[in-house]
Amino acid sequence: MTTALAPTIPPIAHRAAVDLAAVREQWGDLLAAIGRRPAVEWPPREARGFLDQLATDDRDPELDEVPVEATVGRTPLVLREHPAPLNLDALDAALDTERDLFDLADRIAEQVQRPIRTGRDAHGRFIQDQADAADPARWHYQAPNSPGSRAYGLHWAAVWIEGRVLDEDIIAPRPSTTVHVRLFATMPPRLLDDVAATAARARRNVERALGRDGRTTTLDDPCPWCAGPLTGRTQPGGEPLVTCSTGYACGAPVMLDDRGRRTWRGAELVGLFVALDAARRSG
Repeated sequence: MTTALAPTIPPIAHRAAVDLAAVREQWGDLLAAIGRRPAVEWPPREARGFLDQLATDDRDPELDEVPVEATVGRTPLVLREHPAPLNLDALDAALDTERDLFDLADRIAEQVQRPIRTGRDAHGRFIQDQADAADPARWHYQAPNSPGSRAYGLHWAAVWIEGRVLDEDIIAPRPSTTVHVRLFATMPPRLLDDVAATAARARRNVERALGRDGRTTTLDDPCPWCAGPLTGRTQPGGEPLVTCSTGYACGAPVMLDDRGRRTWRGAELVGLFVALDAARRSG
């Protein structure tokens, strides 16, 4: 069994693949967010797990969050039990995203997946090729007594759809022959448009629920080094950052951005929030 790639992939297919990858890479974060109360502070809680060490000892135990395993999760939300949600926006986003991608995979399979091969048994009756029917590369439809490929969760659905978008094809030999038959046809343009729109919407929903949709927030606390205003920004698919508006005169131990502002990114945010916490305590 081999995999063939089309020589050229249209830009819309690349965009769809990037959006699908962003959805599955953030899926574990979204599942974890379902069991956490929505954060009202900046940056979004899902982007600041490294600040958990700053939690105070006088937390009200009744406000403790329900622990949720932050993993990709193979089994769909609609097919498994999960803790009572504390973040309904995250739960709604997860359920909507699952439904949209599962339904999209159904539509893709209807149009590009080769029908199951048939043959004749010893009595001359037409029967399905059971090995072809059970091929794990196929998208298997949901049935009254089986969830089909949905049983493997959103992550598998996103990977499978991405393969069809990029025109990856599984080529397998026919039984007792040397003839190879494609399992998937190339996606037609109208279907590709549908896939791209659905993938982009799914990514927006996931990142909005996680507070990663490019929002800008003025922080309540001033810069601990110069007392200048601080602005927090989230970026779709990227890490949050904070900038100080004072400019070169700010003595914060971080680099200047291209506009001459002190900017904290990634691990540098730990130092900023430690300093902010210390300033609050001393004030």
